[in-house]
Amino acid sequence: MARVKLDGVTKRYGDVMAVNDMNLDIEHGEFITLVGPSGCGKSTTMETVSGLTRPTEGKVYIGDREVTNLPPKDRGIAMVFQNIALFPHLDVYDNISFGLRLRDYEKEEIDRRVEKAASIVQLEGMLDRMPDEMSGGQRQRVAIARALVREPDVFLMDEPLANLDAKLRVTMRTELQRLHKELDTTILYVTHNQEEAMTMSDRIAVIDSGELQQIAPPLTCYNEPANLFVAGFIGSPAMNFIEGEVVQNGLETENFMIEFDPGKIDGVGVGDHLTMGIRPEDVHPVEKAGNLAHGSDTIEAWADVLEPMGDEIFVYLLLGEDVDTSMEAEGATSNELLMSVDPDSPIKEDDEIEVVIDRTQVHLFDTESGEAVTHGVASLATESTTPGSEAETDD
Repeated sequence: MARVKLDGVTKRYGDVMAVNDMNLDIEHGEFITLVGPSGCGKSTTMETVSGLTRPTEGKVYIGDREVTNLPPKDRGIAMVFQNIALFPHLDVYDNISFGLRLRDYEKEEIDRRVEKAASIVQLEGMLDRMPDEMSGGQRQRVAIARALVREPDVFLMDEPLANLDAKLRVTMRTELQRLHKELDTTILYVTHNQEEAMTMSDRIAVIDSGELQQIAPPLTCYNEPANLFVAGFIGSPAMNFIEGEVVQNGLETENFMIEFDPGKIDGVGVGDHLTMGIRPEDVHPVEKAGNLAHGSDTIEAWADVLEPMGDEIFVYLLLGEDVDTSMEAEGATSNELLMSVDPDSPIKEDDEIEVVIDRTQVHLFDTESGEAVTHGVASLATESTTPGSEAETDD
């Protein structure tokens, strides 16, 4: 069984902590993606699994074996890299079979494996082509086939689609998912592209500054982020964050109020400072919120910038009367809110509009620690937001 386990893996480079106490348990047949910003430690984590890097502390297991000190060739793994790195003077057959020929496999066995791998990645009839006669996607398939012929216990893929154009990346994502289904083997995948992580993975491991922030199915990370970092990193565009203070009947921000009963949240009391998170698709123009059962009170805003995206429009809202719109204003503030609307929306730049927030999708985080406090506040009703009063409001 190709189970992969990292037990307290730490990697230091002098004073730099690249990976800090990484604990991962990957079951046989899982597709796990390590995702995070550049320099977060995801590639270093994979390199400790492959044997290209020895951990400073901790142990690595593949199957039932501890492989911490084994060289890559003895770990039962195969890698596909960002740089395809095919031999330009060898045809497809020789590129795919190169590793097998180095290990003195019989010609019949090499032919069998090459033909099987070529069939899986749909390269039949191309075995006599040279790399410069192939497209980028075809060359990437050759690199994958070269890994397949080793019949490894674990596939390690380090940003294999990063150098492809956007359309080809989408196609190759689909092919990798088909490959995973057909092989039923363990895949550990590294990317900074959250679309790849969300669409292909059984679980994603979100990493920041060498530390594991959350490992869970993609939709769990999206709908129930463990902390502010995960909430801000997963999802495009990013979640809105607005700080506020807990009062008797909810969270009071600079420009609006989100009602709920703080007494129903363990460890939260009046006077605490929390950060509210809300995704752009959960902010609605008031005229579109008629069917919203748990909307907030109306929030007055005006449209600053519109970004048409084809299937939706991103509307950058400014709240309050004294808003700094200069280029010198640094980052998002409590006066800013991003909303997603339908492409046929009549909203124009500089329009004064009213919006509401879906309280079922409000996330609350401890402002100091960044840890999640709760996801959704509609069920935490106060006396003023009982089902009867909400029904009256909806009418």
